[in-house]
Amino acid sequence: MQSEPTAALRHRIVEGPAGRLHLVEQGRGPLVLLVHGFPESWYSWRRQLPALAAAGYRAVAMDVRGYGRSSKPTATDAYRMLDLVEDNVAVVRALGEDGAVVVGHDWGSNIAASSALLHPGVFRAVGLLSVPYAPPGGPRPSDVFGRIGGPEQEFYVSYFQQPGRAEAEIEPDVRGWLAGFYAALSAGTMPAEGEPDPHFLAPGGQMRDRFPAGPLPAWLSEEDLDVYAGEFERTGLTGALNRYRAMDRDWEDLAPYRGAPITQPALFIGGALDASTTWMADAIDAYPTTLPALSASHLLDGCGHWIQQERPEEVNSLLTDWLATLQD
Repeated sequence: MQSEPTAALRHRIVEGPAGRLHLVEQGRGPLVLLVHGFPESWYSWRRQLPALAAAGYRAVAMDVRGYGRSSKPTATDAYRMLDLVEDNVAVVRALGEDGAVVVGHDWGSNIAASSALLHPGVFRAVGLLSVPYAPPGGPRPSDVFGRIGGPEQEFYVSYFQQPGRAEAEIEPDVRGWLAGFYAALSAGTMPAEGEPDPHFLAPGGQMRDRFPAGPLPAWLSEEDLDVYAGEFERTGLTGALNRYRAMDRDWEDLAPYRGAPITQPALFIGGALDASTTWMADAIDAYPTTLPALSASHLLDGCGHWIQQERPEEVNSLLTDWLATLQD
């Protein structure tokens, strides 16, 4: 089957619980819902949409609530995981479908996993990119993140959780900040071992103080960066950052699911150089218990965090091969 041309990308707005949800769709067949992470948009799936369409799927990439052309509620609680899961359900229903395979990257991986956990009748399988599945539970997130940095540095999640702080750093130069952030977590441009870790801030410092100087990552063109920067220059960063600020509320909301496995077919793809996979190695090791129907877990050598953009051909092949097994 030949891929639909790029011109066949279909932009549409559907109604979600908090207002509009912007979708970009390509192809026809079983529905595959693609959910992006921070700080991205539907555009992070630009290399997957045509590949999935060519393989016979209806691929739909959304702007998550708070991003792009989707609605941006003002209340922090409006970004709790339960609400983002309901957005995903609303998308499936608005598209006239009974169910979907949901695939997420970064925060989108958490949203996809929670969607599968809370609505197994809607999301029949789940693909997780970069961030492993760890069942709800454990200590309160803000307490955990507050201890990670120690007295001499601050962990980036704690920084993001404080209203206004990250916005004050990012919004005066959105394009420059995004370029540095993307480079800091990309293979080929991330700081070398032994250099200051960009996931942490020095006292009184900013995240950008530890971003690498130099060219853009190989996967990110100037035009790609323009797309991302243009969206955040228009919307600001608060909607996106509110996902971090709702984590303690998620901890409360998802308490009934503490330790719960996801029993649908699952796929995990991570980058071997990504801190998400090294810090959460125990979560990957626990997959026989937490993802008992896992089809495969892949770690791509020499790959950083932005996995479907850094290594699109490999990710597309792994996704389409896995999706084909679900049709058997």
